[in-house]
Amino acid sequence: MQIFKADQAHRIDQGKFQITLLRPGLIWGDPSLEDYAFGPLSRIDHATLGPGTLVRMHEHSNDEIFSYMWKGKMLHEDSTGHRIEVSPNHLMMMNAGKSIHHEESTPDSSVEMLQIFIRPEETDLPSNVQFYERSVIPANGEWTLLAGPKEMKAPLELRQQVAVYDAHAKAGTMLQPPIIEGMEPWLYVMDGSISINDIAINKGDAVTYSPSEMSTMLIHKDASLVLFLVKLDAPMTLAGQFSGRKR
Repeated sequence: MQIFKADQAHRIDQGKFQITLLRPGLIWGDPSLEDYAFGPLSRIDHATLGPGTLVRMHEHSNDEIFSYMWKGKMLHEDSTGHRIEVSPNHLMMMNAGKSIHHEESTPDSSVEMLQIFIRPEETDLPSNVQFYERSVIPANGEWTLLAGPKEMKAPLELRQQVAVYDAHAKAGTMLQPPIIEGMEPWLYVMDGSISINDIAINKGDAVTYSPSEMSTMLIHKDASLVLFLVKLDAPMTLAGQFSGRKR
């Protein structure tokens, strides 16, 4: 089992817009690695946006970008014609493909979210924006599949061998994460605290493990968890504006 602690992440402070930048491959504990990605899972921005924040219209290309909203509401606009509010009940996937422009703002409330950058399987795929509305967010520790490759029939389609789940659980709950053969886990504690085999993992920490090591996951403090299952050797392009960066 490998743990990436919250204090190892890089922080960017832009006033109302603050980012904790995570490079998932650093969980292996070797900063000399040529590539800081965890297979095609390249970068995760744990972002907070204060009321009145505006991230002006800008371009992305060859990035699969999943906006995981944990708290608050954000107004999204893009070059495909969408002008729509995203929230924990209304999640968004931007399959940037060859090119897409978007703008994000928080006119009325603060937001805490993950902006997740994944390397697509091919270069210059068609651009697309998807939304997933879920009226009920389970709070009983149930794992919910949010995004994944086409064959998984997830609510949001990712053009890569990466599956994304979340779970929200109360203190005292015991969980068993999903397993997919050939895919490696990367588990992020969005909030709260847990332990795996009596090892504490807190908000902002991440862990990877082999399924045989996962004998017990105990929730110590009400927790929100985001789990990535990743095929580390999946074919991928490095042409992504953000996801293609190795370090």
